[in-house]
Formats: sequence, structure tokens, C-alpha cells
Amino acid sequence: MKLPEFDTREKKPKLYALIALTAVALAVVSVLIAVDRDGCAGAVAVFAAAYCFFSVLILLYSFREQIRYNPYSYNTIFYFGFSVFAFFVMITFIVLSVRIFRSPGVYPTDAIVGILLSSAKNYTVLTLPFLLVFSVALCVSNVSLIRHEGKRPVNLLGIVLSVLIIGGEVFILTFDFYVSGSQTEVMIHDIVANVSSAIFLYFECMLIGTIVADAIAAKHEPTYGRGFIIILGCGLKKDGAPSPLLRGRIERALEFSKKQEEATGQTAIFVASGGRGPNEPVSEAAAIKRYLIERGVPEERIVEEDLSTDTYENMKFSKEKIDAIDPSASVAFSTTNYHVFRGGVFARRVKMRAVGMGAKTKWYFWPNAAVREFVGLLTKHVVKQAVILGAMIAFYVAITVIAYSV
Repeated sequence: MKLPEFDTREKKPKLYALIALTAVALAVVSVLIAVDRDGCAGAVAVFAAAYCFFSVLILLYSFREQIRYNPYSYNTIFYFGFSVFAFFVMITFIVLSVRIFRSPGVYPTDAIVGILLSSAKNYTVLTLPFLLVFSVALCVSNVSLIRHEGKRPVNLLGIVLSVLIIGGEVFILTFDFYVSGSQTEVMIHDIVANVSSAIFLYFECMLIGTIVADAIAAKHEPTYGRGFIIILGCGLKKDGAPSPLLRGRIERALEFSKKQEEATGQTAIFVASGGRGPNEPVSEAAAIKRYLIERGVPEERIVEEDLSTDTYENMKFSKEKIDAIDPSASVAFSTTNYHVFRGGVFARRVKMRAVGMGAKTKWYFWPNAAVREFVGLLTKHVVKQAVILGAMIAFYVAITVIAYSV
């Protein structure tokens, strides 16, 4: 699917169509079961497959339109991540439909409930090879990162996530073995198994969505016509010179500015953003400004923002500087590739529609940094995630109880 240009839509896409589709699907399935409970398995399976098909289309369309409205959003992650799961469930129901029509009478309507119950677990099992490869690659990159950057706690995030992924898979695969006891005991066991799978499924979908959203944001090239380019600061060397990471961000901004000027004749003002850290001889903004001047940028085209201490403040204080000059200006920002998506999230949080560009970084740095960005994004949307995860848990609990009631 060809992705649209960033930030060209004024209204946020809504999932009203998916909500309406779900209501219609539940009503139709209820009617089918009421009319012919024992003989409607094939019709219900086909209808479930069709429902999943249109759900995938709606989620992918919403993903596309969300990029046009605001690519740096939790919704971007959610739409793509869960479209992958919906696609898997669709394939499951298509296979079930074929089997039902080939062997009429073998699969009762209750089999549909069983498919729904096992959907989360089956998805995690099917994606196990991907998760294993991802976890091993994450560990390898982390080992390389530790060798080059030292044994800091933040450099162990990839290994920690890998352990959690493998541990979660092992638990799901081993816990759901045959269990004996009363019907109530077996039902409680199944509820724990299904809820555990749902929780794992949720975070797996979010991880997949984050990887895709980060990659899209990192590779995107902003359109020309930018009046300002914010350069997000990061660590300095002991002598106050930009670190390789920061130098990459500055060079990326300079490269874009040069291309824009050649294509349109428009020059951009650089906003050097970053305060002075506890072990830094000068502010990051001052170091960026000095580097830009050394690269031939006139001082009048550089604005310093030297109060920020994190990405949120980078965007907030830079916006104040830009608004004081031209509130209607079109803005871009330059940062390291893994940080573009979260940088855009903070830009939107301060009501600035800035589009990011990503500077390359060493291969072993990206995976661990991407994990850090993933964790950071999740912690910023606790309420929304609690609602979605709670709804998923409630769904699987309800379906389990229904399975033992029919």
C-alpha cells in the first residue's frame, strides 16, 4: 500500500464504521443462531470471515488516513498492529468455512466460539518464529551496544524485552495443557489462559505497530517549503563539540535545507534546541549553533533555544521561539531515525504540526533505542491502553463463560 503524504488531512479518522459493522455482525449472527442453531455453522463462519475482512480494510484505511492527519500518534500504532491480528482471524475463519462445507455436520456452531477462544493463543503461536528471530536479533544488537557504549541499565532494555517475550510464549504454550477438575476449575483455568494470551497479544500487536510506525516516520522525507527546521539536541563531547549522534542530526538538517533551497529557492531558519546538561561545558543549542556557523550558515538564520531538558521541552520552547517570529510558518525537525516518531508525538502535544526527518545511526544502536521508544510511548497513553486492554480481557472472559454455559 502506497503511503500518503504526512499531515495533509484536517480531521481525525474515526472508527464509527467498524463499530457499526460490529453491531450488524452481532445482530446477524444472533439471528442465524436463533433460526437454526445446529445447522448454521457454515453461514456463521463465512459471515465471521467477511466481518474480519472488512475490519482489516477499515483498520488499514484508518491507518492511512491517520498518517494524513497525524502520523505521530498512538492510533497509527493501534490501527496497523490490530489489522494484522484481524487478518489472521480472517484466514482462520476462511479455513474453518472450507472445512465445514467439505464435511457438513462435523463442525457444530459451538465451534465458532472455540475459534474465538483460541484466536489470541493461536496468533501468538503462529507468530512465534517471528518473535524468536526478533528476540535473538535484539539480544545480538544489545551485546554489540554494550561492547561499544558500556553496561548502562538503559542499554539492557532489548535483552529484558527479549526475556519477557520468550517467557510469555513459554507460559502460554505450557500453561494451557490438559487440566482436570470440576467444570468450574477448568473454566477458571481457561479464563487465566485466554486472558494471558489476550494480554500478550495486545502488546505483540502494539510492538508490531510501533516497529512499522517508527520505520515509516524514520524514512519519510518532509515536503519542501519549511520556514523553520528544529534540530533536537543530545549529548556533547567533553570539549563541548557535538557528539556523533548530534552531528548526524545537524548534517541531516543541513542536507534537507540545501535540497529545499535548490528546489524552491526558500531558505530555512534553524532552531538549535537543547539546554546544558550537568556534565556539559556549554548548552547543546550553543554547540549546534557553532557547528552550523562552521558549516557556513549565517548567524542570522540560527535561533537558539537553550532551556530544554527533554524532547517535550525541545518542542515546547522551540515553538515559542518560532511563534514569536512567524506563527504560521511550516516547521520540520531533525533528529535520529529511531526518535522521529516520538519527537513528532511531542510536537503534536504542544500543538505544533511539525514533520520529522531522521538521521542515520549505527545498526547496533537502533534496536535498543527503538525498544526504549516503544516503552516510552506506552507509558504516555496509560488510560487509553487500559481501556482497550480491559475491553479485550472482558471479551475473552465473557466468551469463555459463554462457552461453558452452552
